[in-house]
Amino acid sequence: MFVRALSLRDFRSWDALGLNLRPGCTVFVGPNGHGKTNVLEALGYLSTLSSHRVSSDAPLIRTGTAQAFAGATVVNTGRELTVDLELNEGKSNRARINQSPTRRPREILGILQTVLFAPEDLSLVRGDPGERRRYLDELLTSRIPRMAAVRADYERVLRQRSALLKTAGGALRRSSRGSGQPGEDGASALATLEVWDGHLAAHGAQLLAGRLHLVHDLAPHLAESYQSLAPESRPASIRYRSSLGSSLPPEFTEPARVPESGDIAFLEERFLQELSVMRSKEIERGVCLVGPHRDDLELQLGDTPAKGFASHGESWSFALSLRLAGFALLRSDGSDPVLMLDDVFAELDRKRRRALAKVALDAEQVLITAAVPEDVPEELDAVRFGVEARDTERGRISHILEETEDGRDG
Repeated sequence: MFVRALSLRDFRSWDALGLNLRPGCTVFVGPNGHGKTNVLEALGYLSTLSSHRVSSDAPLIRTGTAQAFAGATVVNTGRELTVDLELNEGKSNRARINQSPTRRPREILGILQTVLFAPEDLSLVRGDPGERRRYLDELLTSRIPRMAAVRADYERVLRQRSALLKTAGGALRRSSRGSGQPGEDGASALATLEVWDGHLAAHGAQLLAGRLHLVHDLAPHLAESYQSLAPESRPASIRYRSSLGSSLPPEFTEPARVPESGDIAFLEERFLQELSVMRSKEIERGVCLVGPHRDDLELQLGDTPAKGFASHGESWSFALSLRLAGFALLRSDGSDPVLMLDDVFAELDRKRRRALAKVALDAEQVLITAAVPEDVPEELDAVRFGVEARDTERGRISHILEETEDGRDG
């Protein structure tokens, strides 16, 4: 798989960009803050419908405009598809495949597969569980695009059920100060809660089963990637930690366990069981305490958690290993995702640079950003584009400078 052409309009600092790309290695070189990362961010958004830098779409739309556009022509095993995405301020985004509108933007998922490693990925090791859940879910939807709909359904039900819990909790607190009865609103919320329990368990079981299957497939690639990056370190491993707690047998979340066809039904039953156990606590606190939104991916070095105990170098190696493991897993599925490396070589020591360069040399297409040419390993024979931003009356605008072959002056 490779991107043959990329076009941007009013995306971040790019008012207009039309770029032809090719298989192999392409490097975008320029000072920090001049728009290099924005190019990779746009391709990442077309791949995952999310940005690796921000949680909302608003910063992606160039200041002073109400709409941004990103499009890419993707070649996969000889088949060519063009995906376009409009980001609209205050309105729903719109997507097209070969100029035909889709009903929902998520229908473009799977056409372009990317794996992006960026300095922000250190938060996969040192950050909150939400960072690791997002890592799992983005990789899961890359492998199985229909899981995007499962995630959306789960999040919708989660919002509805959370609102009911707050209503029921508030009513019960008021009743404790008054008649002792929850009142009409509280009684209605309590009566409806059981229905939403069923919806939450149904969608949550599908998402949880998908994550557990993913961790099973991902674990050996993670161990191998980390070993290649840090052979002198303790072995790296991952394990899924579920908020279903004691409702699940301990071995159920072991990566070595082979997923079975009846897992979703089993998880749904245990999900409902745990919701029943936690009902009073959830109403008291007004939040959902059970479900994939409360889970985590545990990262281990030997017998020690990586978070809080890994050195800086070990943390970098683990973060990079997670991305490389995802890359290897997608390749094992029969695809060859576009590998994108955002200003990371400058952060790595010589040994890790060599290991990453080896993976890059074997990928069908690699897109790299660097502040200076010297940050890119010499063995990567690359096409280079200079990137420069200029301050104008319309704000800061990025431009592509003349294309050069590696090792020549532009």
